[in-house]
Amino acid sequence: MNSDLDKLQPYPFEKLSKLLGQLEIGPQAPIPLSIGEPKHKSPDFVVEALVNHLDKLEKYPSTKGLPELRESIVNWATRRFHLPENSLDPEQHVLPVNGTREAIFSFTQAVIDRSAGNALVISPNPFYQIYEGATFLAGAELRLLPCLADNNFCPDFTKVSDNDWKRCQILFLCSPGNPTGSVIPSETLRELLELADKYDFIIASDECYSEIYCDESKPPVGLLQVCGELGRSNYERVVVFHSLSKRSNLPGLRSGFVAGDASVMSEFLRYRTYHGSAMPIQNQFASIAAWNDEQHVKDNRSAYREKFKAVLDILSPVMDIQQSDASFYLWPKTPICDQVFAKELYQQQAVTVVPGSYLSRTVDGTNPGQGRIRIALVAPIEQCIEAAKRIRTYLSTLDK
Repeated sequence: MNSDLDKLQPYPFEKLSKLLGQLEIGPQAPIPLSIGEPKHKSPDFVVEALVNHLDKLEKYPSTKGLPELRESIVNWATRRFHLPENSLDPEQHVLPVNGTREAIFSFTQAVIDRSAGNALVISPNPFYQIYEGATFLAGAELRLLPCLADNNFCPDFTKVSDNDWKRCQILFLCSPGNPTGSVIPSETLRELLELADKYDFIIASDECYSEIYCDESKPPVGLLQVCGELGRSNYERVVVFHSLSKRSNLPGLRSGFVAGDASVMSEFLRYRTYHGSAMPIQNQFASIAAWNDEQHVKDNRSAYREKFKAVLDILSPVMDIQQSDASFYLWPKTPICDQVFAKELYQQQAVTVVPGSYLSRTVDGTNPGQGRIRIALVAPIEQCIEAAKRIRTYLSTLDK
């Protein structure tokens, strides 16, 4: 077996399941706010498009995807990120993927050059655990940058040494961040592009939460957008990942895309052809319908906005908790150990949240997730409100 498999840690939800184990809870119905799985209804017109193309089941899909799908992705990205017209080419810059989880993993395998011997991947901490697993199984080393409150939960890239930048092959960004919800400012993205040019590494920006934000007039900036503003229309050394899972409440469709540097995408396509990861044709037509419509996304944001307000109104007076920049997560401080908090909250109030330390790694004696929990506001608003009340009740027992 691949010895690098031994480097993989249990997934956060495996740890959570072990923590909660066989705990007995009271008569209250459990409310899960742990897994970031959207519970809003999938758009009817997307389901209709899927059903209407089930006759395509007898056909093999191509890895590159339908031209119509790539065109719809390009049109959406151009509108959303104000890109120069025709700068993003559906033939060269875009590939559909079966969800960004598999795409991030396979992308890392395709990009890392093992012959270098000391390949390095740089990632935020806390982070989406796929970054870590993909790095180790590609034979590379992982350098984690803590995301702390004093830097608005964004990595402090000034802490990276010149030698680490020289070794870096992939810089993972997650903006809006999981679990913090923080957005990396455009000025920082500009600086990172300069570093990528200087040291010749690829910036891989995971932007799967970019369409969930509270201020309708201030959508999160994207890496392609900054490239467009700089006149960097070749998108050199840049790759972004986007998904319909959160944007359109379609986690079961397993649909997203990767876009960026044409030379990188060409090699990634070659890898994916062997990887056997073509998106089913009926899923592609459903995806076209989703990318072509924006009203359901606005309605989705409105629903999350309502939940954020209701929950924060209940918890802000009793907890160190703030509205995140974007995403559907809250990242509050806990007055006691985050693992004990999550365990007792479930035992006493039947509400599940994720200990922040499960989403982070300890580096130099510090775990940036320690003393925090991740709350995913994915349940219906009535359940979110009830869960917030239960959390407040649990907090009152700590005061005593």
